[in-house]
Amino acid sequence: MKITSLALSLLLLASTALRAQTSAPAVKPSAPPATPAVVMPPQPPDVPAEKYGKDGKINPGFIASHEKFVSIAKEGKAQLVFLGDSITAGWGGKKEIWDKSFGAYSPANFGIGGDRTQHVLWRILNGELEVIKPKAVVLMIGTNNSGSDSAEGIAKGVTVIVETIRAKQPQAKILLLAVFPRGEKASPNPGRDKLKVVNSIIAKLDDGKNVFFLDIGDKFLQPDGSLTKEIMPDFLHLSAAGYQIWADAIGPKLAELMK
Repeated sequence: MKITSLALSLLLLASTALRAQTSAPAVKPSAPPATPAVVMPPQPPDVPAEKYGKDGKINPGFIASHEKFVSIAKEGKAQLVFLGDSITAGWGGKKEIWDKSFGAYSPANFGIGGDRTQHVLWRILNGELEVIKPKAVVLMIGTNNSGSDSAEGIAKGVTVIVETIRAKQPQAKILLLAVFPRGEKASPNPGRDKLKVVNSIIAKLDDGKNVFFLDIGDKFLQPDGSLTKEIMPDFLHLSAAGYQIWADAIGPKLAELMK
């Protein structure tokens, strides 16, 4: 059977198309566009601010703790309030020491892990110092600001907190604690050096009448200025022994302020 030139041309075209379909690489579907990173605006240490997560949304744990503290404040029972970050919040796991040292004062612990000065400031401007009428407030805050803010900025944040407590609770005496030392070695230790400057500035807030500054940092240190894991397991947060040191160090002054 003879193949005409037309039929031969059609056969060649079909063969070429088949080879093209077989050898052509599969076209992959385009990937969905990447979700843009959430860029949060800076939070000055002396401006009240809520705490946000990496997703740009308000941290739910922060809000839950804050609302709990507001409820405690509204009960109006606490006579002694501790304000601070995770170091203060850690008293919650040392109930025996807490009860023995402060139980007689009807204490309330308003510490939240990760808080910076701006977060504590926001909290006390939004309900944590309403209704309640404490005799004294123990304040220790600023270590979480040390990685991003200047010493002067951190001190300014602490100063605004003290001024806000005084405005909202004029009857309360403020026991302002120096920010505790952090990091294993005394030197080199830029973070600890910065906090020393912070402490030197906020020490001037002591007026001998309503605000009392107390630096107990040396009580956590070894003679060479180092920290041990027995006192601060991660060289920042306290062990039970560390909390006992804290309680013993502020006990006499607190007893005086709570009269």
